[in-house]
Amino acid sequence: MAKLESLKESVTPATSVKVRADMPFGEWMTFWYETCCKPAVRPNTRTGYENNIRLYIRPRLGDIPLNKLTTNDIQQFINWMRQDGRSEYRESRGEGLSANTIRHCCGLCRRALEKAVTEKLIVRNPAEECKLPPARRMEMRLLSREELQKLLIQAKAEGYYEVFLLELTTGLRVGELMALQWDDLNFNTGELRIERQIYQIKGELLIQPPKNKASIRTVILPPAVVTALKKYKQTVFSRWMFPSPKKEDAPIAPSVASHRLAKILKHAGCKKVRFHDLRHVFATNALEHGMDVKTLSTVIGHVSSATTLNVYAHVTSDMQRQAAARIDRGIGKAEVAESTSIAKSMSTMTDFRPIRERKRRWGTGSLSKNQNGQWVGRYTITWPDGRLETRKVYAATEEECERLLAAMIADMKSEVAAEKERLTAENRAS
Repeated sequence: MAKLESLKESVTPATSVKVRADMPFGEWMTFWYETCCKPAVRPNTRTGYENNIRLYIRPRLGDIPLNKLTTNDIQQFINWMRQDGRSEYRESRGEGLSANTIRHCCGLCRRALEKAVTEKLIVRNPAEECKLPPARRMEMRLLSREELQKLLIQAKAEGYYEVFLLELTTGLRVGELMALQWDDLNFNTGELRIERQIYQIKGELLIQPPKNKASIRTVILPPAVVTALKKYKQTVFSRWMFPSPKKEDAPIAPSVASHRLAKILKHAGCKKVRFHDLRHVFATNALEHGMDVKTLSTVIGHVSSATTLNVYAHVTSDMQRQAAARIDRGIGKAEVAESTSIAKSMSTMTDFRPIRERKRRWGTGSLSKNQNGQWVGRYTITWPDGRLETRKVYAATEEECERLLAAMIADMKSEVAAEKERLTAENRAS
């Protein structure tokens, strides 16, 4: 613990730093980060930078004088990260760090040393000639049509249908999806405006504009999705489209949405995918159904079409093969057999039965079925004095229970609002 605390202190900015050529590289790294790097990056990006400086760079290279740091020193640091970089902190996850983490650490060193060259503290950048492991892109895992149907059926049973329906038809980043408010959606035109994103920093939610200008955009929702959201809105008592079930006037956290996805996939018998993979599912389906790359780039908020092409090169390659086959069939009358697996995946799921657990609805309490077959609606509210009160309603059907629950919640909120007004009036009178 003492070692960890000392490492944390290593990225704390000094009140006054006099830069010099023979200063320890760790001090220069901290100075460069605090003055040149930190002000220009987002809070969630800062966390990753600070962790890599604190855990890896300063402990291994921090004591070497800036003007004595060599390419060999940095290459040995790279080799250490590949072989033993993780073992000191996370023994259960293996010894070596990922290629991307290694490249990121070296990128920080290279940028800090480049600044030292600019400031004429050193003659050359020793990080320039180091050999790095090749970058490894995270494997993209996609759900089949059958799995997508199972996901939506199970999500509906657990009260998360609208979340995943909207994600699969827009490809929003999870932080963008959770940051949506009802004012962002025009029900008449189907236009959905994306202009904010949720970042989760050390457990706290931070709401900011999206990561770049291209991410501030408007997407058009399919009519069926607009209809589903219009019906869903009648049961939500919040400005947030997907409000937290625990915190007043707060959206659900991205980490909670990801955790819920994992649970729903498990219940549905689907393979495990990340929330971000649902974004890839949307993009892949859009390309396969004829959306051009430039339009897709705009819809998903990429800075340029080149980024989209780079990420989805495998899809565009398959599209080229299909186009070639169609041309060949049209000119040479070639017969191209339909894929039986695709035809099978297009069939309607009629035999899947979702697992039904207690269903928690954002801002609408929870729904469950008791042993007698009755639907039970519960809602807990906090009174001004901090007291929690839970009330229940009972009904024969889920639809009736939702209606009764919505009415009960409205009454409870009115009672709490009246009590707050009464207390405010008493305080003014006294």
